[in-house]
Amino acid sequence: MALADATVQAACDTIVVGPLGTVVPPDEVIGEWADSGEAVAGRLAGRAVARAVELVAGGSADGIVTAPLDKHALLLGGYDYAGHTEMLASLTGVPVAMMLASRTLRVVLATTHIPLRDVANALNAATIESVARTTIAGLQQWFGIPSPRVALCGLNPHLGDGGRFGSDDDEILRPAASRSGLLGPYAADTVFVRAIRGEFDAVIAPYHDVGMTAIKVASFGSAVNVTLGLPFPRTSPDHGTARDIAGTGTANPGSMIEAMLLAADIVVRRARVA
Repeated sequence: MALADATVQAACDTIVVGPLGTVVPPDEVIGEWADSGEAVAGRLAGRAVARAVELVAGGSADGIVTAPLDKHALLLGGYDYAGHTEMLASLTGVPVAMMLASRTLRVVLATTHIPLRDVANALNAATIESVARTTIAGLQQWFGIPSPRVALCGLNPHLGDGGRFGSDDDEILRPAASRSGLLGPYAADTVFVRAIRGEFDAVIAPYHDVGMTAIKVASFGSAVNVTLGLPFPRTSPDHGTARDIAGTGTANPGSMIEAMLLAADIVVRRARVA
């Protein structure tokens, strides 16, 4: 449905990378699908991503738009990555950041697919500063914002309330924000509202669910997943595989369409700057 959309067809030429045996015939064949189970599905999905990166690296494409993949199937297929973001970082060897962007809100994740109990240890100064650099550069180069206003979302309730609920915000987040040109940290229960009202160009969230919940409440179905830091644009819809409705023809293509249009827009903006 997204490939048939008139706005997509006007914005870009597409090269479909995938297996034979599906509804959409591929231009780049990476195997064959015959309802062969999760492991085969994961292996084909991993191959498709790897081949798409090769096409961009070789100059045959300008960017990548990925469809959702099942992370469990990806692992069964032999690809030990938590998701697209981590796989693309490994394939390209560059630091990346996961952004969810819509017309009203942009959210970047400081930590991605890890258990909540591990967040406090992973959320150190080096992590925050690396994500901040990647975010600011991405907003400048890919979104055309010369001086991005980027807020850092706090980790603990009320930013720890002077140490009553933790000292991470004062001892780790605030100094890292100051060194990185970030605003804040600000409490999680207000920072996203302030961004939606236009006070910030993006918010860096300390962990997956606080950031993903905010963007999906604000813009589910129209937001786009953007991997910042890559040498090429990569976008994806803001939802998962929806296996419960696969093959029924009832999926909403809106976010996939937005992902294709944003990828094309970034390619054009980069070309104009160059």
